Amino acid sequence: MQYSLRFFISWIVAAIVMYAAFYTWHGIFLNDLDNINFPKAVFMGLAALVYLVISYIMYRAYSSKLLSRISSYFLKGILVGAVLGFVLFAVVTVLGISFTKHITLTYLLADCAWQVIEQCFGGIIICVCQFLIFEPRPELD
Repeated sequence: MQYSLRFFISWIVAAIVMYAAFYTWHGIFLNDLDNINFPKAVFMGLAALVYLVISYIMYRAYSSKLLSRISSYFLKGILVGAVLGFVLFAVVTVLGISFTKHITLTYLLADCAWQVIEQCFGGIIICVCQFLIFEPRPELD
């Protein structure tokens, strides 16, 4: 994989969009961020780093040889986002990382759906950047 302008723009913009979606969901709609037990600035900084890692993994998966058979940029982005979103939800749920103490089946289903949607936003950003950002290929003599 080549670390080019296309990679850096896709990586950073996807991370920012997913972070904004995370903050919108947990900070504005659910007010979950009020329940953390340490400084909010530390949590938000660590969350930003986590979203950079997630976005990097997403880009690598999007560019993998396994998915090279899928010709549709959009379908590939949605697929990568949905799979990664579900995997992240499963890991976080198994580890017991949650903002709430009263977890119901409805809460789990809503959280899973949101995680998948949030990561699909990142996958869509990566596919749009792949499509729109021109990357010249060097000529070989």
